[in-house]
Amino acid sequence: MDESRGGLLSAGGILSIVAGALEVIGGGIMVALISIRIPLRLWFLPFLPRFWFEHGIGVMPIWLIIAGGLLLVLGIIAIVGGFSAIRRQSFGLSLAGAVCAFIPLNLLGLLAVIFVCLGKREF
Repeated sequence: MDESRGGLLSAGGILSIVAGALEVIGGGIMVALISIRIPLRLWFLPFLPRFWFEHGIGVMPIWLIIAGGLLLVLGIIAIVGGFSAIRRQSFGLSLAGAVCAFIPLNLLGLLAVIFVCLGKREF
């Protein structure tokens, strides 16, 4: 590593990558768990016909899939922005990645935004 490079931008990039990875994992789990539930309900339907008609067919919470997909997209942008900050390629992409890491009100994302903003002179 070059001695003249500052640590604020690298720290912001690493924090953005970590927060983005957590978002990708969380969003992926949300989408996967909700998506897996559909075949299980359809598989148990012939065995519980009275239950389904008396209590109504459970509606899949579509907002969980939307929120999980949004977390996936935000996490991917945060990871790409974090790599951009570490490589010092584009300040706009680095800041966008840090902001996407912060959108779910993540403390790591807040620190990433602060460190990327403070390290703007390193580009």
